[in-house]
Formats: sequence, structure tokens, C-alpha cells
Amino acid sequence: MSQIEISQHSVMHAGADAEELEDIRSYEDFTTIDWIQDSVIERNRRIRKSRQLHTTHRGGRGALTFWWLWSKVKNLLDAGQSWFVVTLVGLVIGVNAALISIVTEWLSDLKNGYCYDGWWLNQQFCCWEIEYQDENGCDSWHPWSYAWPAQYIVYVICAVTFSFVAAHLVKNLAKYAAGSGISEIKCILAGFIMKGFLGFSTFVIKSLTLPLVIASGLSVGKEGPSVHVACCIGNVIAGWFTRFSQSHGKMREMLTASSAAGVAVAFGSPIGGVMFSIEEMTSNFSIKTMWRSFFCALVATVALSAMNPYRSGKLVLFQVTYDRDWHFFEIMFFVILGIFGGLYGAFMVKFNLQWMAFRRKRLANYPVMEAMALAALTAVISYSNRFLRIDMTEMMSILFRECEGGGDYDNLCQTSVQWSVAASLFIATVIRIVLVMISYGCKVPAGIFVPSMAIGATFGRMIGIMVKAVNRAYPNLGIFAVCAPDVPCITPGTYAFLGAAAALSGVMRMTVTVVVIMFELTGALTYILPTMIVLLVTKAVGDFLGTNGIAEEAIRFNGFPFLDKDDHAYNVPVSRVMKAELHVLTSTGLTVRQIEELLDSTDVKGYPIISDRNILLGYIGRTELRYVISKAIKVQDTRPETLCSFEAVADDHDEIEFSGIATGPGVGVDDEISMEIMETTVSPDVLKLWPWVNQTPLTVSPQLPLEIVLQLFRRMGPRVILVEDQGALRGLVTVKDVLKYTLTETGEMRPSFDAEQFEGIIEQTWTWLTARTYDLISLLTRLFLRLQR
Repeated sequence: MSQIEISQHSVMHAGADAEELEDIRSYEDFTTIDWIQDSVIERNRRIRKSRQLHTTHRGGRGALTFWWLWSKVKNLLDAGQSWFVVTLVGLVIGVNAALISIVTEWLSDLKNGYCYDGWWLNQQFCCWEIEYQDENGCDSWHPWSYAWPAQYIVYVICAVTFSFVAAHLVKNLAKYAAGSGISEIKCILAGFIMKGFLGFSTFVIKSLTLPLVIASGLSVGKEGPSVHVACCIGNVIAGWFTRFSQSHGKMREMLTASSAAGVAVAFGSPIGGVMFSIEEMTSNFSIKTMWRSFFCALVATVALSAMNPYRSGKLVLFQVTYDRDWHFFEIMFFVILGIFGGLYGAFMVKFNLQWMAFRRKRLANYPVMEAMALAALTAVISYSNRFLRIDMTEMMSILFRECEGGGDYDNLCQTSVQWSVAASLFIATVIRIVLVMISYGCKVPAGIFVPSMAIGATFGRMIGIMVKAVNRAYPNLGIFAVCAPDVPCITPGTYAFLGAAAALSGVMRMTVTVVVIMFELTGALTYILPTMIVLLVTKAVGDFLGTNGIAEEAIRFNGFPFLDKDDHAYNVPVSRVMKAELHVLTSTGLTVRQIEELLDSTDVKGYPIISDRNILLGYIGRTELRYVISKAIKVQDTRPETLCSFEAVADDHDEIEFSGIATGPGVGVDDEISMEIMETTVSPDVLKLWPWVNQTPLTVSPQLPLEIVLQLFRRMGPRVILVEDQGALRGLVTVKDVLKYTLTETGEMRPSFDAEQFEGIIEQTWTWLTARTYDLISLLTRLFLRLQR
């Protein structure tokens, strides 16, 4: 056989192995990664690669050869591959964010009219030379109708149509494109496997439907989904390179950098994105990951800035600058904003979870109808309020402005109508809270960052208007003595800005990240201290009420295996939590048929290996066991009656060496050298499985406190921890076992209110609304029939 034929045969054989391994790994879906085993596999791969790269290819007397130079070039390319991938990911994230922003603005304006000069232009570009306040003087922009009822009907129809298309695409093409995605990404970064959640189809569908959802007017944001889209981009691009596709750890580093870039392009805040990935997304953050996150966020922000989607030089629409300072007496009003942020966060987390439980029980089979109903309800209610009718980001850009800088939108700064404006802002705040509570979590791309900021902005602007009214009515009051006579004393826009920060911090339970994001949005050092004061008050209120972030609560609600960063004192040994009834494998005496029957009859993710006297010898994963037996049957003609051995004898360690790496206890074996191992260990009489057995699994004593076990899970990341007593196996414990105990036995996070009573109230309200809607339709039908006569 020629060399070319051998090479082609090897490639075909490797491709078949990869496909078979991928089929078997499909069983890993919704499981956790064993970080210890992943580290061992990565170490073996790194040693083999290092030896290959450093193998000398010099000729006689040290002469340089082509192969020596090629090895050095490969070494250089390998060293720069990670940074190349980070750069490529950042570029794609920035370009994709710019396209989403452009399409969102066009669809949002399409509900009100179209541009006569070019149907692809939104209202801003269509009326580029005309100020926003003089938009009625733009001849190129044509509303759908000049009659108010017709405009209202078209507005509602467009909103419902956009939501229908988005929900339909998500339901039929990419179910994982629904929601925010931040909760799931936190679990994925911690080691949870969700196949398809960061896939290409999810990326495409979420990128297409996100502008539709935002343009429909639903009270949801695009910032959370932007993080999900960014992580999809990072996962897809990094998956092209074996350096990342074969290593869970390196892939998680890329996903962390991608999440930082997602926040960076969403808020125009690269440093804020890095802080978000540190504070919110991952618990094990290395300096190397921080630099890659910063570089990825920087590249994505530069790409977004080069695209310049708003043609104003701003990275986000609500970016603003302030040129006036604040006064010390305003701290008392800033504290009010902080208290509101804490109360809002507690209310939103509490009742949104109850609504999600109601949705899961009653509306799970009607995701498209729910999205359409929410869009119709939002459009019908919001059209009458000037602060609810426009897009949330546009509304925040208006509320953040100073009155003297062109911020008098719809008489927002006029003294004669200040109380009616304040009342309108209050109504907008209350309505938006209710709409966000029932909209967040529906089966379309939906975030909560911007809706929360919009709620805080309307409340903060209302407080600012009231303080400014008091200042104008009583200018000689003692607290206003520090105000300069010729300069406006109160800037209501800053109150909206701080209120937005408080609401975002209250619902997400972030502090440092929000301070950095707000600083990068304003570029004003003078407002860092007020922002810190507001967020500290918000955090204090949230801590007093015992509120967790909505992302953490969503993780608990969905039952994902995720351990939070807080330490708890349970005062119980691990024996109270462990599973005592286990499916185990004896080291000798089992046949291939018996193991296959055990694999088919159980769904556990691994099996402890014990001796005849119940002495623990090791642990083998389900995926590795299934893969080895399948390959042994197909390649080595292993019979069902062949005996299997999980215990190595002394000669095995002396005889076998795989790819230049000596085997040893607890060494993981990856798919690259699986065939080499199998050729050495498989014989007609016995199938030796000991190379795939973790001979030194992480074990603890039954008396060890549960708190220490939690620290082992957090810091070392094992899939399971075995419990042994003087060598004898007693049980095993997983993250899910710990979470189940904390939620059931200790009563942790048990709601302080009756969930069934809440569902009863919702059902009564739903029944009443359905009956009234039916009566209204019947009345309109009768009136229409009478008019026809």
C-alpha cells in the first residue's frame, strides 16, 4: 500500500472515530464537566505537542533543515493562535452588534411611517438635516396615515406582527434563542453542558429575531441577549480550531472573553464588559482570561465604533455627557433613588419568578400566542403615554439629557407643565414595571437590563423634576444656599441617570460593574461618587430584603447545577447528603454483555469500581466506558462473552507507554490516542479497561462537613466526589445532590408567600379579562351587524 493510500485511510478512520465519539458524547448533554479530568487530558495533550514541536530536525553538524524551520514556524503560529481567535471573535461581535442596532432602529420607526427617499432609511437618516424637535417639517418621512385612529391601528398591527414572526422562528428553528441567556451561560462557564445552546442556529435566529422583538415594543431589552449572541459567536469561531474544540477549559476562557465583548458593545463600555465577566459570569477568573476579555471587548468596541451605526459617534443611543457638578444636599435625594432600586429589584425578582411558574404551568404550550398577546397589550397601553410609546433606549437618551442641551423633548423641561410631566413619568414607571414583570421570560429573545434602566430613568427624572420644582418655588431655602444664582441648581437628567443605575443594580445585584458602565457612558468623573452612593444604598436594601439577582434565581428556578459564591453553614456531614444506593462495577468477573446491559438499564454518568470486598479502586465515566466497548467490538472483534478487567497489574504499567507519556493513577485518556491504547490493552481473552479508570478519584470521609465539600466543588470542579470510610465505598455526592438538600431540607430560598394563592389570583384575573374581551367582541359584532342593516 502506498504512502498516500495509508494517509487517506488514516484520515477516513479518524473521521469515523470523531463521528462515533460525537454520537456517544451526545449522552453528555445536561451534565457537568469534570474539571480535574479535563485538566489531566489537557496536560497530556500539551506534553505530546511540546515534544513534537521541540523535536530537533537539524541535519548533520547542526545544519538547518526545512523541517527544523517548519517546527519553529508552527511553534510561533501556535503561540499566536489564541490571540488571533480572540481578535476574530471581537470583530464579528462588533459588526453583528452594529447590524442589529441598525435593523432595530429601522423596524422601530417602521411602525410609525416610512421614508419616501429610501424605504431602507429610518427616520433619523431620512430627516438627517432636521432637528428632532422639528421632525414634522421633514417632507421625506411619511407617516402611514395622518388620522390618529389609523396610526394607532397600524402601530398595534406592526407590533403584533413583529412579535409573531420572532416567536414563530424561535419556536420552530431554535428553542434556545428564547430568553436572555445569561443564566444558562453562567452555568455553562461553571461546567454545565447544554448542547446547541451556543450553536450556529441559535446565533442566526437570535440575531434575526432580536431586532423584531425590540421593534415590537415588548418591555424587554437586547443587552442580555447580546451577551448570548456574543458567546454563540465565540463558541462557533473557536470551535473551528482544535485548540479550543478539544479543551473545555480553553473554550470556557473564550466564552468568558466573548461575554465581556457582548456587554462592551451593548453599553459601549469595554472595561465595564470585563468587570461584568468578573463579577457576574465566572467564579474562577485568571489574569490571562482577564487580558483576553479586555482585548476581545476592545476589538469589538472598535469594530462597533468603525461601523458607527447611529452616525453620531456614539456607541449607544443613550450615551450622554454632563458639564455641571452636583451639590452635597442632593445626597438625600440620591438615597431615595437607591432605596427605589433595592425595592424594585426585590419586587421584580419575587413576582417575575411567580409569573414564570404560572407561565410554565398554563402557557407553556402557547409561546407564540403569549408573545403576540403581550405585544398587543403593550402597544395598546403604551401608545397613549409619550414615554412608553417610543423605544426604551431612545427614551433614556431623552431623559438623560440636560434641558439646556437640546433636551426639551415634548415640553419635558417646561415649567408650566412640569407636574403633568411628572405624573406621566410616574404612570410610565408603574406600567413599565408590570409589563416587564410579565414579559421577561417569554419565548422570544428578552433581556432585562434596558427595561430596568428605563424604569429607573423615568422614576429618577420624576424625582429630579420635583426637586427642581421645589428649588424654583423656594429658592431661599437653606439647603439651596450653595446654588449659584445664574446657573441651574438641579439637573433632572442626572437623577434619571442615577435612577437607571439603581434599578439595574437592584435587579441584577451588581455594583462595581454598574459603576464602571455608568462612568464610561458619561465620561464624567464628578458623578462616580453619587453613583457609588446610590448603588451602595441599593445593595444595602437588597441585602436587608434577602434578594438575589434575577439571573441566580432563574438558575434555581430551572434547576441547573450551579453553586453560588456565598458560603453557608449547614452543620451537617456529607453522609446526610450523599447517595448510598449506587450502581457499581466490580474490578473483575464482568463480561462485555453484562456491562452493556448495565449501560442500557441505567442513566448515571459514571460508575465506581470496587473489589470483591467493597474496597474502592477507582471511577470510570459513562462516556468513556461506552466509547471503549463500542470501539473494541467494532475494531478488535471483541465478543460479548469477553471478560473485562478494570484493575491493572504491575506488568501493565511497565509495558505500556502511550505517545511518550507514561500512564499512572488517575490519568485521563483523550480520543487522540484511544486507538493506540486499545491496540495495546485489548486481547481475545480479556478487555483491559484500567487505562480509562480514574484510579485516584476525589474522595472524602463521611464525617466531613458539607461546607468543605462545597468548597471542593467550587475550587476543584469534580463531577462527583466519592465518600469512603477506611477504603470502603459508602456513597457519592454531586452538585445536584447538594442543591437538592439545600432547597428541600434546609428550606433555603423557600418563598415566604403562597404560590398557589398567587396562581389563583392570576387565574381569576385571566378569566375576568377573557370574559370581558369576549363581551367586547360580541358587542362590536352586534354593532357591526346593525350598521350593515
